[in-house]
Amino acid sequence: MSKHHETPTAGELVPVKFSRLTRRGILLGLSLAQLVTLAIGGITLVGAFYSGGGLLLAYTAPVWVLAAVLTWTPVAGRPMVEWLPVVCWWLWRATGGQLLYRRRIVVPRPAGTLALPGDQARLREYTDPATDAGMIHDPHQATLTAVCEVSHPAFVLLDPSEQERRVTSWGRVLATVCRSGRIATLQVLERTLPDSGTGLAEWWAAHGTADGSWAADTYAELISRAGPAGERHATTLSLSLDMKTSARQIRTAGGGVRGAAAVLRQEMNTLVAALRSADLSPSGWLTPGQIAVMLRSAYDPAIAATLERHGQLGQSLAIAGPVAVTETWGRLRTDSAHHAVLWISEWPRSLVYPGFLSPVLLSTGVQRSFSLICTPMRADAAVRDIRKKKVEHISDQAQRAKIGQIEDASQTAEYGDVLQQEADLTAGHGILRYTGLIAVSAPTVEELDAAVAAIEQAAIQASCETRLLVGQQAAAFTAAALPLCRRV
Repeated sequence: MSKHHETPTAGELVPVKFSRLTRRGILLGLSLAQLVTLAIGGITLVGAFYSGGGLLLAYTAPVWVLAAVLTWTPVAGRPMVEWLPVVCWWLWRATGGQLLYRRRIVVPRPAGTLALPGDQARLREYTDPATDAGMIHDPHQATLTAVCEVSHPAFVLLDPSEQERRVTSWGRVLATVCRSGRIATLQVLERTLPDSGTGLAEWWAAHGTADGSWAADTYAELISRAGPAGERHATTLSLSLDMKTSARQIRTAGGGVRGAAAVLRQEMNTLVAALRSADLSPSGWLTPGQIAVMLRSAYDPAIAATLERHGQLGQSLAIAGPVAVTETWGRLRTDSAHHAVLWISEWPRSLVYPGFLSPVLLSTGVQRSFSLICTPMRADAAVRDIRKKKVEHISDQAQRAKIGQIEDASQTAEYGDVLQQEADLTAGHGILRYTGLIAVSAPTVEELDAAVAAIEQAAIQASCETRLLVGQQAAAFTAAALPLCRRV
C-alpha cells in the first residue's frame, strides 16, 4: 500500500492507494500453465502440418483447438487452463470422500490435538508456561501461532487528525512485524457476534439490589432469560512464528516447541508494545479455553451466545471442532449454519481514505468474519523481489515493442506500483502481501444467499471487488473465520 504524494495540511486525512493485483505472466502476459498448454497445441499443430498435411491436421484438430480454447477462453476472469487444478483437486477429494466430515464420538483423540476437519487435524496444542497463552503448532508448516484480543475505539467516529495519527501508528506496527524476519503471518480477524446480554447481567450484579422483593426477583429472572439483543464486534490479532527461519534462535532457547514458544514470546512482547504505542488496547493473549470457544462459535454460531454467558462451557480444544461438515462447490455446511467465503480479489484502484472498508465492517444484520492475512517480507527478500519484478517488466516491455504490441495502461500502472514499493522500502517501510477474506454465515441457504448479496453490495460501496472461492470453501473458511493464520 502506498500513500498519496501530496503533502497534507495539519489535521487533514491523507488518502491511500493499494497496489494492483498483478496480471503479468511469464511471457507476453501468459502464465506458466498457459504457455505449457499453448506449447502442446503448437507442437501438435506443427507436427501434423509437416507430417501428414490436411488429413492429419483434421485428426489432430481436437488437440490444438482444445489447447487454444484452454489458453485464451476466460471463465470468471481466469483462463480455463488455470481452473484445471481446482477442478481436478475437487474431483479427487469428492471421489475420496473428503468433502464430508463426521466426528468419531466414541473414538478418543490423541492428547494435545485439535478436533478440526481436513488438513487442520494435524494442528497441535501447546500452553506457554510463562504466559498461559494457548499456542497452535503446525508440524507440517513449521509454525507456532498465538492469538491476542484487541479493543479499540470506533475509528469512523474519530476526527480526521486522530484518524491519520492512528493510521500512521498502525503502519509502525506493521513495520515492526516485518523487521525481525521471523514472523510468517500476521492475521487481523474482525467478527460480528450475537450480544449474549452478559454486559447487562454484569451490570445488575454490580448495581442491582437483590433484596428478595418481587420487583428485584422478576428483574433478575428477566435478565437471566434474556437472549441475544443485538450484535457486537470483536477483533483479534494472530501472530505466527516461522520455526524454519528462527531455527537458530529456537536451538538457543532450548529447542523444540518449548524453545519456539520462548522465541514467539519475544515477538509477542514486541507486538504488544507496538500496539500500545498505537493507542490500541491488547487484552492479553488468549488461553486454550478462549481459543476453543472461538473455534466452536465459528463452526456452531447458534451456541456462541450460550458459551459467552456461561464462561466454563466449551473450554477445551479437544472438543472445540465441529461435529459434522459438508462441503459443496460454493458453500460449506457445519453444525448450525451455512457458510460462504468471499475473496477480495481487487482492492480500490483509486485513492481512498483509510475508513473505506466501513460499509463492509459496519454492515448490520449479517453474521460475518473479516480476515486480513498479512505476509511480511524481509527487507533483503523484498529488495530481490522488487528487482526481479523490475527486470521482468522491462523485458516484457522490450519484447512487446519488438512484436509491435502496444503498452496498455494497466501494465504501466503495475510498473508504477513496483517503483512505489521500492521507494517505500527505501524510506524504511515494510513490504507485506495482503489477502482479504470474508466468511458469511446464516442458518439457512436462503438467508445465506441474501447475506452474501448484501456483503457483495457493501464491498462495491467500499470500491472492492469480491469473488466466491468455489471448489475450496473448507480451506477458505478456516483461513477466514478461524484465528489460526491459515492460508488458502
